[in-house]
Amino acid sequence: MSHDALKGRLRSDYKFQLEYRTRWSDNDMYHHLNNSVYYYLFDSVVNTYLIRHCSLHPPTSSQIGLVVHSHCDYFAPTEFPAVVDLALRVNKLGKSSVTYEIGVFERGQDEARAVGEFVHVFVDRDSRKPAKAGMIEELRAGLQKIQTDKSKL
Repeated sequence: MSHDALKGRLRSDYKFQLEYRTRWSDNDMYHHLNNSVYYYLFDSVVNTYLIRHCSLHPPTSSQIGLVVHSHCDYFAPTEFPAVVDLALRVNKLGKSSVTYEIGVFERGQDEARAVGEFVHVFVDRDSRKPAKAGMIEELRAGLQKIQTDKSKL
């Protein structure tokens, strides 16, 4: 995905949103959100969605998601105190993997401050290997609800 295409993302391009109120400790020495905080936010919105909408219960589910790839493109700084909305969509849904896209929007603004990608591979909890049948049906069904139309990638 081109940098310009990602920079053009709007709130309406995403199907799930979660509010986050920044904390003083989120700032780095340059007085904006530290890069590592963005990854914390990505993990939070993805796992909130999985727990609320995909029947995932991390301590006991038969399958767990392992992060195999992540990255972030930054377009504008965000700093404390700010309220941001973390917007989530699924760009690709494979047999046992899913590629999420996360947009970070400051409250009241439609242009993304940052856009990240986060890839999970769902594996058997005990063997840590992908299940031959792929991800469980409840998980797949929940992810399909926020999957994008391929023509809009």
